[in-house]
Amino acid sequence: MNIDQIFLKNRSDKRISDLLIFFDLSKPHLLRLIAAVLCGAVLAGINGSIAWLVKPALDYFFIHKTTFLLIVLPLGIILLFFMRGAFTFLTNYLMASIGAKIVKTLRKEIYERLIFLPMSFYTKTSSGSVVSKVLNDLGILHSTVAHTIKDFFVEGATVLALAIVALTRCWDLAVLSFIVIPFMGYTIAKFGKLMRSTSLRTRKLISQVTNILNESLVGMKVIKAFNMENIMTKKHDGALTEHYRNTMREVRIDEFSRFMTEVFGGIGVAIIILYGSYLVSSEKLTASSFFSFTTAILMMYTPVRRLSKVYNNFQQGSAVIERIKGIIFEERERSGGIEKALKGHIVFENVSFRYPEANDYALRNLNFEIKEGEIFAIVGLSGAGKSTIIDILAGFWSPTEGKVMIDGININHLSLKSIRASIGMVTQDVILFNDTIRANIICGNPAASEEEMLAAAKAAYVHEFVEEMPEGYDTFIGERGIKLSGGQKQRITIARAILKNPAILILDEATSSLDSEHEQKVQQALDRLMSERTTIIIAHRLSTIKKASRIMVINKGMIEQIGTHEEIFSTSNTYRELYQLQYKEGSYNLEILPTSATTSTKTTTRKASTT
Repeated sequence: MNIDQIFLKNRSDKRISDLLIFFDLSKPHLLRLIAAVLCGAVLAGINGSIAWLVKPALDYFFIHKTTFLLIVLPLGIILLFFMRGAFTFLTNYLMASIGAKIVKTLRKEIYERLIFLPMSFYTKTSSGSVVSKVLNDLGILHSTVAHTIKDFFVEGATVLALAIVALTRCWDLAVLSFIVIPFMGYTIAKFGKLMRSTSLRTRKLISQVTNILNESLVGMKVIKAFNMENIMTKKHDGALTEHYRNTMREVRIDEFSRFMTEVFGGIGVAIIILYGSYLVSSEKLTASSFFSFTTAILMMYTPVRRLSKVYNNFQQGSAVIERIKGIIFEERERSGGIEKALKGHIVFENVSFRYPEANDYALRNLNFEIKEGEIFAIVGLSGAGKSTIIDILAGFWSPTEGKVMIDGININHLSLKSIRASIGMVTQDVILFNDTIRANIICGNPAASEEEMLAAAKAAYVHEFVEEMPEGYDTFIGERGIKLSGGQKQRITIARAILKNPAILILDEATSSLDSEHEQKVQQALDRLMSERTTIIIAHRLSTIKKASRIMVINKGMIEQIGTHEEIFSTSNTYRELYQLQYKEGSYNLEILPTSATTSTKTTTRKASTT
């Protein structure tokens, strides 16, 4: 039974669902659990026998005057405590191993689930929160299984064994001393409920701390570039302070629960001394029986204290289960569909799209066609909806209205695997893994040979800088490729796309962050990559789209114009605005302008010079 089935099976009854989840998670390790319980039972029996043997030992010493016990008793005590230590070790080890195995399984399956969750999950959940759940929260779960459940079985059995000894020695004194137990149970239950909600808040607060840390590490260059060190430090300190305060609230709840246990325990001991002294003085109870009874009660003191924490600790574990459910119950990306090698004929029919919880549409009534093998450009101002179109085409989102067709098939009927196998992407936001150059290229096609990988690297002009590295393609590039320049990183992503050999190529601002020297190399690699495949270029820099056969101008989620460069330059206000912006910045390229525009620009420049 996988974790999906375990959590869904125990979803209905909230009162006992968490306990059943713990039990079901332990089922694969049932033999270890049984062994741990048996060891705990033996340990409880040893503790009970120690209290039981006090009476005969005292009787043999003080009544029967048996000196032989002076030799046997110390050896017996050593043996009992040796066995007690051995079974304590075995119990703790077995339960800790079960906890570690459960946490390992959960981390593995949750990671596998995260990989297949839709993009909608990541738009509403921070990466820091996810990391905190997988690392911090599951660490609490390990403690719950390793210690809390162990204490429930072992300490519960110990208390039961010692209670039997106490009842056997003096049942009326035992019943009288147990009168405080219901009050202890009520107090523990009361504080346990408070502990659950407090622990849940603590887990959320540590997620905030983890999120800030994660953002800081990823955005360290930005923090330093904008002198944000003090701002981020204050933000992190604030999150830490909130977490500290809530953690101390947990401590107060836990310690006050223990304090009340101590108080009720003291009342019980006072009753024992008061009534026990009366029984001994009135010769209704022998001194040896009273000492045996007292030993049993005193030995119960430690396990009772541990049991008083079991409920609170279990509530902390339940809070973790509650947080994990947010991932477990999240709907996965759709599976199944038509498996087909696609060619790249794309049609958008009346496509509109609105992001979850957004008020306005990001795209409105888009109708356009991209022919197989065509180089098609999409331009527009920032936020116009260019990247949203690509995300829908790649199956990251489904249209709110309308449909998208590839090779005449609705993408909702195609398998996501087929769609994404047919699409190669080179984006402005370069994503590289903390691995070797070879590993980052080969992920484009894991089945590719070394020769194919080298051919892709040479085609993308990667080989020329890799040759200069001492470890060549086995060079580790660091997190997000931090050891490489922007141009080198971009060329690796192009090599990856070349190796994939997709039917549809998407270039999303692929050269916008590069200087002119690197842009020229990358553009040469892109020219090779675009050959004989459907290519979609997303850009606001007009110099990158001069090879496009058609250009679509999008403005505020709607199509403003589709046509050749010459056609739309004279009719599209947005297109002219983009040109004017780049002209002012000095980043325009006269080669892509119509003849009339070029002449006009030169005239304007001469007039400005004369002035």
